[in-house]
Amino acid sequence: MRRRTATAGVLGLLLALVSVAPAQAAEAPRPPGPTPPDKSFAVYIGANHTADGHPFLGGFGHEPSSHWVDVVPRRQHPPGATMPVGATAEAELPGELTRIPQAPETARYLTSHYSEFVGFPAPLTNGGLNEHGVAARDVWSDSRPELVEQTPAPQRGPTYSDLSRIAMERAHTAREAVEIVGGLIDRYGYTTYGGNSHLFADAHEGWVLVEMAGGQGLWAAERLGPDDVRVSYPGYIGEFPTTPDADHLSSPNLVSYAAERGWWRPGTPFDVQQVYGTPFPGRPVPVGGVADPADPSPYRHPPSLEEEFRRLAPVTLQDVQRIVRDPRWSDDRSGYGQVAELADDVPDPGLRTLWLAVTAAATAPYVPFHIGTTEVPVEYRQHRYLTHDSAAEYLDPQFAEQEATEYATQTFKRLMYATCARPEQYLGTVTAAFEGFEAAAVQELPDVQRRAAERYAAGDPAGAERELTAATARWATDGLALGNHLLDDVLARSRADGGLREPEVAVPPGETVGAQSRSMTLRSEESARDRVNCDLGGGWADGGTLARKGDYGDPADVPDHRGGTGGLPAWAVVAAAAGGLVVGGAVVGGAVGWTARRRGGKSGS
Repeated sequence: MRRRTATAGVLGLLLALVSVAPAQAAEAPRPPGPTPPDKSFAVYIGANHTADGHPFLGGFGHEPSSHWVDVVPRRQHPPGATMPVGATAEAELPGELTRIPQAPETARYLTSHYSEFVGFPAPLTNGGLNEHGVAARDVWSDSRPELVEQTPAPQRGPTYSDLSRIAMERAHTAREAVEIVGGLIDRYGYTTYGGNSHLFADAHEGWVLVEMAGGQGLWAAERLGPDDVRVSYPGYIGEFPTTPDADHLSSPNLVSYAAERGWWRPGTPFDVQQVYGTPFPGRPVPVGGVADPADPSPYRHPPSLEEEFRRLAPVTLQDVQRIVRDPRWSDDRSGYGQVAELADDVPDPGLRTLWLAVTAAATAPYVPFHIGTTEVPVEYRQHRYLTHDSAAEYLDPQFAEQEATEYATQTFKRLMYATCARPEQYLGTVTAAFEGFEAAAVQELPDVQRRAAERYAAGDPAGAERELTAATARWATDGLALGNHLLDDVLARSRADGGLREPEVAVPPGETVGAQSRSMTLRSEESARDRVNCDLGGGWADGGTLARKGDYGDPADVPDHRGGTGGLPAWAVVAAAAGGLVVGGAVVGGAVGWTARRRGGKSGS
């Protein structure tokens, strides 16, 4: 999503200057102007393209603010309950907070919350996965300038985050998510930052919904079937029937308003992107090609990526994880990574799984979170790093011990900065370690889900939830231990290889503050290529996701990262101290065996 932020706190930026080969696709040079947007990313893979016949929805949000994992429980609400929606006068397009009715019952869901988008009250969300098997991603989709300019001030109605949250709370299917969101806009209006979109999916279909700026309540939605592959980068809809049908839904005025303004002429194709949107910011890239180094928004051309991802068929879970992790777009502004495999044959809703990287997946592991998980490890919860006003206000004592713990988002951010400062040296090792970690989790997952399913079937949902929560704690804690090991290793190697690089920042004449104490903020007018990133020219050293098809993670590539624990995994030590999250020698014995297998593999040093 397009973000205008006012984030307190300090970011250490180590910029990787990477040369890339020119793209083979030719396009006329673009005139100078504002830096094109390059924000959130989502991908839908229809069931007919996947190895297991299940569709996938993956992606991330682009926000330079704090991020954390949340398991939002199912809740009942009293008659007459309301919820706040909208933005404040501080928003780029000023808004007014209002309240709308809350549903009598809201669903349990998993999400990545974040702290900052000026004028939009936190915590914010772009979607996630709910207990009914509906997954959601929220992605920017700029409206044409005339619509942005005519947006009323103040504007009223739910924001992108409000709509994402409500869809997670109420929708039983992807289509119902569209109907809920569209109905709310029709009734209460819409508070925009300039245009937006959503991708909703369940086990049977996907839907892309685009809502426009302008205060007219304009929106359109298109169904995605088993043969479809859709990339939102930005979100878009092409040719659209002038009379909505079962595969197309819209606000009542979608066509008539365009005709009244002269943006569409009856008798010609009605293309939503052409009528109400803006051109894709990135230039076309041939499949397997490298983006033009002159393109300030590389790979932001959805049709090019859709063609590339079709070539991945049959698509596996690891392929989609790799798409979201691809260093061509998983960089310093990627707030997290999410992948949902949407199966319709799970024995209980508690077993629905969202693979979640707490920050940019390029340098963070995916951890499988189940709907039945009841507690998030404290290191993966909210902390103040990158949170608005944290540098100017004191901590609420209620959060003292939560804040005192290590913050996984910050640890993996540090790993990104260390890795991407010299990606040609470190990215391969870091990627192999995390993909090996995930491969081991994939191997263990069926046994965890089998034990939980047996408890659900026996009428013991609390026991099933304990099983799933303990497994999540194991994976999350072990993944964090691996991240710390890799971070220490990368920094040690950099210090031994000529030392850490000093910032090359000019000190103005007459000033005495040294370069190390100058502002660490990247100028807002810089392009996507100037942010911290690990792109080695089309992805990893051996190319992007398509080039790496078929070569998946190996647990042997995970270094021994559990020093000082007698060979036991970090999660086993933590669990034992917690009083028995892991019960019985069989579980601990299996973990020791896993460690032994990995010790025979490659080292991170």
